[in-house]
Amino acid sequence: MTSRERVLAAIERREPDRVPVDLGATPSSGISAIAYGRLKRHLGMAGGATRVYDVVQQLAQPEEDVLDRFRIDAVDVGRAFTTDGAGWRGMTLGDGQPAQYPAWFHPVAEPDGSWSARAPDGVEIARMPQGAAFFDQTCFPWVDGYPDDLRAALPDAMGRVLWAALVHSPWDRAGEPDFWTQLRERALALRARTDRALMIVCGCNLFEWGTFLRRIDNFLADLYLDPARVEALLDALMERHLAALGKVCGAVGDVCDILRFGDDLGMDGGPFMPPDLYRSLFLPRHAKLCAFVHGHSRMRTFLHSCGSIRELLPSLIEAGYDVINPVQTNCRGMDPAELKREFGRDICFWGGGCDTRHVLNRETPAGVRRHVLDRMAILAPGGGFVFNTVHNILPDVPPENVVALFDAVVEYNRAGA
Repeated sequence: MTSRERVLAAIERREPDRVPVDLGATPSSGISAIAYGRLKRHLGMAGGATRVYDVVQQLAQPEEDVLDRFRIDAVDVGRAFTTDGAGWRGMTLGDGQPAQYPAWFHPVAEPDGSWSARAPDGVEIARMPQGAAFFDQTCFPWVDGYPDDLRAALPDAMGRVLWAALVHSPWDRAGEPDFWTQLRERALALRARTDRALMIVCGCNLFEWGTFLRRIDNFLADLYLDPARVEALLDALMERHLAALGKVCGAVGDVCDILRFGDDLGMDGGPFMPPDLYRSLFLPRHAKLCAFVHGHSRMRTFLHSCGSIRELLPSLIEAGYDVINPVQTNCRGMDPAELKREFGRDICFWGGGCDTRHVLNRETPAGVRRHVLDRMAILAPGGGFVFNTVHNILPDVPPENVVALFDAVVEYNRAGA
């Protein structure tokens, strides 16, 4: 199989010739720039550059040599943009490594050693404390209450949230007049030169936008105390999301293979809301987003949702999602064997292949190998599994463990060949 065929087979819950593998096809399945630079140095890979394509999470865009080394089967179409050096500028990572930021990103160094990102009018929207590995949101536009004219105020408010203001490629180019033409042309060119599956990241968050605008404590209260305002916000978001999806499907619906949505619905101990509240507020809207993509393109739908979401999985399957990520198996109720047994016939697990909280960063390479082989033996049989870690590989992960992780995948695949 080609990489694209392999990924699509897994999504369709058919067993491919080998388990497909992801590193960096989404901003929830990648590697921090610090860990990436150390990995390249460990592998003796000279040349190239550590490019921080997601400045919020400080994630590196894996280069072709790295994708080839680890037999990666999927890529983000955002890598087809800003391919020349003119779109990047030099910077230094927190551990002293050289790297590059997108040329448009100019955080301000503060006296306390932190870095501040500001809106054009000077309002701080995000901050990375000294010694930290990513930017935190500092501006919550509606923290003191909803505006009277919610729809009219929404665009400006969204523009002050770090996830929109500091967006990763290709969306950092979305304001250019010929963006949609560029997106199609670059996606077609990328598809022509690689047989890897193509992912486009679209977000279209609903629950999370409430938390971004109101702050999570307020929005969780709103779900119960002000449901009419919540519904008005969700309806306004849906108008924007469906309009954007119409453009995406028109531009690359016949080029890309997977469209990635995001909406973190879980905590360590369970969902942010009971299943009945999810079903009343979010299920109909999530279903409408999935149906639109399925009805206007050939793309499969992928949902990134962290945390303990086992109680919501039947509803997420009903909504029409083809793929769930990151499969956070270190949370309550997220035992991989139970998830595979209960839901493996109905949805593809993209993740869960290695615990990044307790194993990948703390174990020996031999321990990582044993853990990965065990997870693959659970999740791979019968298809419906794309290997990826539980969320991103963070800066504290030793490069030896990253190599052990991917070498264990190769070992499993060879044993099953």
